[in-house]
Amino acid sequence: MTNTSSTSNALMAITARPPITMVRGQGSWLWDENGKRYLDFIQGWAVNSLGHCPLQISNALCTQSKTLITPSPALHNAPQLGLASKLANSSGLQQVHFSNSGSEANEVAIKLARKWGQLNKHGAYEIITTFNAFHGRTIAAMCASGKPGWDELFPPILPGFSKVPFADTDAMRSAITSNTVALMIEPIQGEAGVIVPDDNYLYSLRQLADEHNLLLILDEVQTGVGRTGTFYAFEHCGITPDILTLGKGLGGGVPLSATLAAERACCFEYGNQGGTYNGNPLMTAAGLAVVETVSSAGFLASVTDCGRHLKDKLLTIATKHGLLNVRGRGLLQGFDLPAPCATDVQTLAFELGLIINAPRPASIRLMPALNASKAEIDDAIMLLDTVIEQTLRDNTH
Repeated sequence: MTNTSSTSNALMAITARPPITMVRGQGSWLWDENGKRYLDFIQGWAVNSLGHCPLQISNALCTQSKTLITPSPALHNAPQLGLASKLANSSGLQQVHFSNSGSEANEVAIKLARKWGQLNKHGAYEIITTFNAFHGRTIAAMCASGKPGWDELFPPILPGFSKVPFADTDAMRSAITSNTVALMIEPIQGEAGVIVPDDNYLYSLRQLADEHNLLLILDEVQTGVGRTGTFYAFEHCGITPDILTLGKGLGGGVPLSATLAAERACCFEYGNQGGTYNGNPLMTAAGLAVVETVSSAGFLASVTDCGRHLKDKLLTIATKHGLLNVRGRGLLQGFDLPAPCATDVQTLAFELGLIINAPRPASIRLMPALNASKAEIDDAIMLLDTVIEQTLRDNTH
């Protein structure tokens, strides 16, 4: 058995972790080194789209690893070509570049937009993003993000980004200048606590981008690949972006992301972009398994159905405990607590065998596997009910 307390000092301290080691996962469940079982309702921050260790991904990795792991990013491989074709066809966009993380996918989107501005907008380079947005942890992605305090972490700040309130088209319009090249938006702000705008918001941004000859970039690293009940969240709004980024659930647990672009935005020249591991056949074989599963008959309808079931259950305990603003789409759901005790709720839930996320002091976020069962949702709600009742009682004494 691993002695977690004696070995964890070898890791850089970038986040608080409980002093146990996870050793096994299956579907919606995780087991630690002591045999304790946890119902996982964050799934690696919406990464494990098919749950832990799904056979589709295990089989794809095993089969592919016996034939070709990585030839070189300068050579084609069959899984890469197959996945690119499926993503292009399903999105209505023309070309795909694969990376290893959502941050990298957004870096590619930013570079692509700036290159397009050089060629088509007299050198325009500024991208308008939103407050409380989360686009990743590289320097450029952090500067594009609107997370409070991030602009003070690693100065100097990379120029080229302006920010406006989320879900405010008028503010976006007012921020456009001759230097503006693109609008970059999450369809749902996940890290901000699952903030869902009106469907007309993305539609109006599409119109705004067209009106001013700008690129519309949608960051669907968290919302893409079925999370909201459609393959892409933008499908709810009847639009298509110029640039789209995917990550997290695309690999179903392995490091894989993608940047997709419309033909008019595909302006990279040789040498503008690269990456040693990008599009390697091992990861793209896993991505193919995910895409084929999520695209299979009835899968997305089940996500919608289970998402509705989860929201209904949350609304029930919301009435009981005075929870506020239950919100979300598909199997990305959140709510606010009546007091800033979300970390306490998260901690007690973990102790009782339920893994949830507290993205804000009074907010809870749930991101179960897309194939989680209604019975597992009921189990999670039962535990959450107990946790919230106890936490609110403890915080009032």
